[in-house]
Amino acid sequence: MKKLFIMILIICFASINASIAGTFKADAKTKRIAAGTQFQLVFLQPVSTSASSDGDSFSAYLKNELKTENNTVILPQGSVVRGSIQQVKTSKRFSRGAKLYLDFDHVVTPNGRQIPLDLSVRSYDKIYYDGGLYKNLGYGEAIKENFEKGVNITKKTTEYGWTVGDDHPGLQYITTPFCAVGGFIGGIGYWFGDSVADMFRKGQEVYILKGDVLNVQLINPIDVPVY
Repeated sequence: MKKLFIMILIICFASINASIAGTFKADAKTKRIAAGTQFQLVFLQPVSTSASSDGDSFSAYLKNELKTENNTVILPQGSVVRGSIQQVKTSKRFSRGAKLYLDFDHVVTPNGRQIPLDLSVRSYDKIYYDGGLYKNLGYGEAIKENFEKGVNITKKTTEYGWTVGDDHPGLQYITTPFCAVGGFIGGIGYWFGDSVADMFRKGQEVYILKGDVLNVQLINPIDVPVY
């Protein structure tokens, strides 16, 4: 008798659950956010190649709400996006900069559901072809930047030599050549000296500070429940 009573309770409980689940599915609706949609994420904690490690988690939130064409809100402003550090490539000598790879895992909907996300970063100082964030690549890039700075030194020194003669017409024909030669020597010296230093200097680290905003893009569409 006791076993029969327990079996009846189990059957009743299963029927109630099935009824509730059926009603939930019938009432549930979804709105699709298309692939290619871009939005902004505000980071809730700092992330960097110097302090973060592979697998470390992070959180961010939507800076702007996402709506449908008829202004129905799908994801409100402040919706939390969670992810982790996929990989950190540390900086090395010869000015080889660090790289940071982010893996965005899911977004938390207003009703608490976690919807998987596949995002790519669209704006940062520099983005590698495989999605890594970086500041500088290596020695070749450093030499190029040093050369451009050396040329700028020569240009500014030459311009200074020309402006010296503004109050004394004709003097610039004497000061300009001297300043140009001096600027050229100074520019070459800067280029050579800093290029040697870059052989021993480590590349730049990647930093995302708390409150920094990243522009991201949805790679695959997501369907968000709306009730």
